[in-house]
Amino acid sequence: MAGQLKEVRNRIKSVISTQQITKAMKMVSAAKFKKAQDAIVQMRPYALKLSDLLQNISANSDSEVTAQYTAERPVKNVLIVLITSDKGLCGAFNSTMIKMARQRLAHFSGSAKVSIIAIGKKGFDAYRRQMEVNNDFVAIGSKPKFDNAASAADFIMKAYANKQYDRVEVIYSRFKNAASQVFTLDQYLPVAKPEKKETKGEKKGIVNDFVFEPDKDSLILELVPKILKTQFFRYLLESNASEHGARMTAMDKASDNANEILKDLKIAYNRARQAAITTELTEIVSGAAALKSA
Repeated sequence: MAGQLKEVRNRIKSVISTQQITKAMKMVSAAKFKKAQDAIVQMRPYALKLSDLLQNISANSDSEVTAQYTAERPVKNVLIVLITSDKGLCGAFNSTMIKMARQRLAHFSGSAKVSIIAIGKKGFDAYRRQMEVNNDFVAIGSKPKFDNAASAADFIMKAYANKQYDRVEVIYSRFKNAASQVFTLDQYLPVAKPEKKETKGEKKGIVNDFVFEPDKDSLILELVPKILKTQFFRYLLESNASEHGARMTAMDKASDNANEILKDLKIAYNRARQAAITTELTEIVSGAAALKSA
């Protein structure tokens, strides 16, 4: 009985220790989450507007600069950019995106050669034994900076322009709120054409009344690569905010689960202690009765 009590006490101490760790990790993630949330909330409207602008420019321009990023070719070589986290303990955040990448690999199996650029150690570790994975940019997602995102985007754009790849897709987690993320697959290159929508006789989706200053080709030459780099930076910010939100939520649930386990363990401990006391009292009474009879 004494051994059972000691075992329960040790388990209680272990759970309390684990709970302290999960609470500390929740606090750290909450602090990082606030900064990451502010960054993407401020960035997203700007990036989405630039993305719309890029689609309209590409749909209404015959410039060689836009053509090299919008031309659709037979898909023989595909590049998947998989954005995950460097660390775990964030629920299904990483496993869901790794699963999405596996589905895309299956989708192109037999029809195209697929390459992966891993941003985040979890994605790299998941596929490095199965195929050759580019890890040149694996560390740029933990603390997103525009210069790092621009470097990765520039590498991808040059590879696409040189026809190393016919299609580039990005798998990332779009930030919604702390408790939920939207796991997303975006076509990065070629630039998707805007959808034509007709409402009350008016065509929407393509805007033709651009006035270019300076000349059209010079502006497009400067503008298109910057928009693509900004769009790639948004992917990193979205994923970073989603990661910290997922980890904060996971650690909060882990702390709540620890409380439930502690309640059950304390009940089990009290029952075992009461059983031990009852056993001792029974032995004392039995011993006293034996002495009187003697």
